[in-house]
Amino acid sequence: MTPYSLLFEPIYKEKVWGGRELVRLGKQLPEGVSIGESWELADLPESIAGGRSVIANGELAGITLRQALQQHEKMILGAAKPTPGGGFPLLIKYLDARENLSVQVHPDEVYVRNHPETHLKSEAWYIIDAEPGAVIYRGIDPAVSREQFARHIETDNVIDDLIAIPVKSGDCHYLPSGTCHALGAGIVIAEIQTPSDTTFRVHDWGRTDRELHIEAALECIHFGPYAGNDSLDANENAHQPQIRPIEVKGVSSTPLVISDHFEIEVIRVEASGNLGIVTNGMPIIWMLIEGSAEIESDETASIPLRKGDTVLHPAGLENVHARFPEQSMLLQILLPSPLKGLIA
Repeated sequence: MTPYSLLFEPIYKEKVWGGRELVRLGKQLPEGVSIGESWELADLPESIAGGRSVIANGELAGITLRQALQQHEKMILGAAKPTPGGGFPLLIKYLDARENLSVQVHPDEVYVRNHPETHLKSEAWYIIDAEPGAVIYRGIDPAVSREQFARHIETDNVIDDLIAIPVKSGDCHYLPSGTCHALGAGIVIAEIQTPSDTTFRVHDWGRTDRELHIEAALECIHFGPYAGNDSLDANENAHQPQIRPIEVKGVSSTPLVISDHFEIEVIRVEASGNLGIVTNGMPIIWMLIEGSAEIESDETASIPLRKGDTVLHPAGLENVHARFPEQSMLLQILLPSPLKGLIA
């Protein structure tokens, strides 16, 4: 089959901390429920309910991304590697935090090796919208020991141990596995992460109807000098490079995150025009945060994109461009090249 750009049916997740703000990203939310997450591109193990995206357009419409990979892995992934279970190696979401999310941590490499039923989860948050005074919590004060933190969990005093970071629209923060964190209230984000739903909670802001996982969390949390992972200064953060935008004919591209798991850049289109989509044999993901676009090709039907859409450009895509009729902004997510580190 001829490769084409893939759209997906959003998977909405009701959450106690969620709200209705994703409507502003064009999401058709179910009535009467608080939606905390819209899973835009998901391919988790079959044991996780509602964890696999269904393709919404073209020849592959109606089947899951996993089924498409089983039929066309080379076309979709190219040189990229699937997960050990044969899935797509990223999970892409939008989150609406009407209330604070739990203070939590995701397993690091050491914990996963010793507990194969769990999965590594490193993630990045791009702040789409934030109310005045909104903060995220990212890392633990390096002066706080594991023993002190454990005592503070028992006495319900963990918040003062966390590093609170004020945020605004356009900020981006990388949270490697092992980072104790919480998304604060009044924030809407795009979340890019490794494909895992393993979360260990240590504090839930007075909510009592959800399980805490204190022993497992304490095994995973990174304490000491690197607990904050230099999150306060992007100039010193290897995952958040301070690089000036590259601008060509009204289109600018700015790197936001470079990690072992994914790379993120923000692309801004200042005026109407065309942008070529060059995969270089690797899949590309776009999250359209503002504006609209039309993906055009001589070989397949055009595909309209609207604000809030997420699209996967397969590795085998050729001779395709996107036409932007107005000012637009998107996140471009790339998988690390398998040649990374091999070329001097």
